[in-house]
Amino acid sequence: MAQTPLSRLPHFDPRLAPVMGVDAHLPRVPGRLLLPDALRSRFAVPPVWSPEVVQERLFSDRAPAHAAVLVPIVMRGEQQDEPTVLLTERTAHLSTHSGQVAFPGGKVDETDADVTAAALREAYEEVGLDAQHVQVLGTLPIYTTGTAFMVTPVVALVSPAHELRLNPFEVADAFEVPLAFLMDPANHHRHAFEWEGVRREWFSMPYRETFDGQPRERFIWGATAGMLRNFYRFLSAA
Repeated sequence: MAQTPLSRLPHFDPRLAPVMGVDAHLPRVPGRLLLPDALRSRFAVPPVWSPEVVQERLFSDRAPAHAAVLVPIVMRGEQQDEPTVLLTERTAHLSTHSGQVAFPGGKVDETDADVTAAALREAYEEVGLDAQHVQVLGTLPIYTTGTAFMVTPVVALVSPAHELRLNPFEVADAFEVPLAFLMDPANHHRHAFEWEGVRREWFSMPYRETFDGQPRERFIWGATAGMLRNFYRFLSAA
């Protein structure tokens, strides 16, 4: 029998789930390794490393499906020294991962040449990010979600000259988070939740910003946080 996804449990709010720990003891990725040339070099000659999170506990009986997401690193700053990660907030009516913070992406279609083509297509369809502003660096290991999507993260540099056009059916909002914040384990929270004898664990990276003079939290968790955690492991590997 299929298990109930966390997001559909009665009264479940991931923001209120117990924090089991914060990884402040781990080193942050130095800023020099987050610059465009350093990122290009890391993907050109990758280190020996292992992803930390590769599969969530399945709660769906659906057949596995390949998917791809774009991890868009926007080269902000006069010297391209303030990179950010472009993220989206999914609309509330979607059948999977509704209302959650996510990378642009989706299911790989038969017409897609490969996962990179799928990620670029989905990014254009969801937020209007044109491929002419995107330089693909490489991919991270497949991450399997609880909904049985086998997701390949495609990491890319994005020119700050890009313009977004959100698809209102799929995307409620788009925003950017400093890459330095996401690559600092002091901002990585570990959560655990048990329901009907089944224990589930995940990461979150709550990001607080000011919007129109008011504080606002962007709660990054689940698959998106798991893939970012793997990206941290990739960049911090010796």
